[in-house]
Amino acid sequence: MNTAFWIARRFSFARKRFRIINVISAISLAGIIIGVSTLLVVMSVLNGFQKLAFDMFTTIEGNVQLVSRNGGTIPYNDALLKSIAALDGVASAEPFLEGNAIISGARKSELIVIKGMSDNAHMELMRTTGALRPYFSPEGVAAGELLSGRMQLAPFSEVKVFSPELIGAGLELLSEPFLLSALEIPRTTVYSTFSLQRIFDDRYVLASNEFVRRVLLTGKDRCTGIDIRGKKGISASGLRQSLDTWLASDGSREDAYMLRPLESKYHDIFAVMELEKWASFSILMLVVLVAALSLTGSLAMTAIDKQKELFYLRCLGLEKPQFIALFMIQGGMTGVAGTATGSLIAWVICRLQELYGLVELPSKSAFIIDAYPVSMETGDFLVVGFTAIALTLLVSLYPAGKAASIAMSHSLDTKTN
Repeated sequence: MNTAFWIARRFSFARKRFRIINVISAISLAGIIIGVSTLLVVMSVLNGFQKLAFDMFTTIEGNVQLVSRNGGTIPYNDALLKSIAALDGVASAEPFLEGNAIISGARKSELIVIKGMSDNAHMELMRTTGALRPYFSPEGVAAGELLSGRMQLAPFSEVKVFSPELIGAGLELLSEPFLLSALEIPRTTVYSTFSLQRIFDDRYVLASNEFVRRVLLTGKDRCTGIDIRGKKGISASGLRQSLDTWLASDGSREDAYMLRPLESKYHDIFAVMELEKWASFSILMLVVLVAALSLTGSLAMTAIDKQKELFYLRCLGLEKPQFIALFMIQGGMTGVAGTATGSLIAWVICRLQELYGLVELPSKSAFIIDAYPVSMETGDFLVVGFTAIALTLLVSLYPAGKAASIAMSHSLDTKTN
């Protein structure tokens, strides 16, 4: 194999008699470099948008939520919260209440999702978003910007917020009218509006846990789940592993609770973004394939150009498998060189974009960021590199077989003599 590698290197870099071979070889190498670098840059940008979406969700949601395995609410206390917060990689564990409700204003009513937050979670939201004033007060709520626009809600507008369960309870009490007075429809004011993420802006109302408890008719010391946030730098898999170990350490916990990652709660959104990423991978990999196919012609013409050298090598004892290996290595060297160069170029471009935001978004006012986000993932570089090299090896099979046939041909003996 060392001999085949040495000969392949000589064939690749030695001067060729046909100038067209050099041109085709250069086109093949340039095509692989451009294809690999473009593909990696596009995938990194899509990763950046996916990470941006994830970060926008985590303004309100935890990276992982501890929820009931059977649905409904779960009991909680300070001991449970402290036990979770003490785990490796966990930054905070805050109870939340969440459910469907109806908001009724002066003109319209809509079905919404109301989410209750603890004081600590509210302060973290303000810190993350850089808000100078609270989003909601103990008796006031924050409504999404799109929701407020549809319902024409101005700051300090009075609204009613109640759950479908309250309607059901009212219908059950029709047979006992003297108890209807005990049912109270919570009234509140719109303390502020927010713009965080389209899903939240379109349907969500934020409030304190105490207020949402009255809306959803939830008992004291019970919550919908616990928002668990990871420490900075901790990976999602590391946080999940720590929480899985904590759950498995107590059988009663496993029976009562389950972990719900953010990607699972919003599976459809993240699945579409992942599909876009790998669809782009499939389409742009065609550029690499076309460049690799031009390598077929280059290797075949090299075999014709090196007929005399192939005969000498045959006289030295090289057999057909060794000739195939020789041209496979030559094609693989082009693939490795093109892939390595393309990966380096992509890394430099993405790094510059990360540091300086060189390429700005077309309409900065329509986005919360000014420039295209990028997030480089080692797995993407490995997958693209492996696929590109595999393609170059695959397209080298045919010219390698032809070269071996030329080398073993008896007509070559006659022409040489």
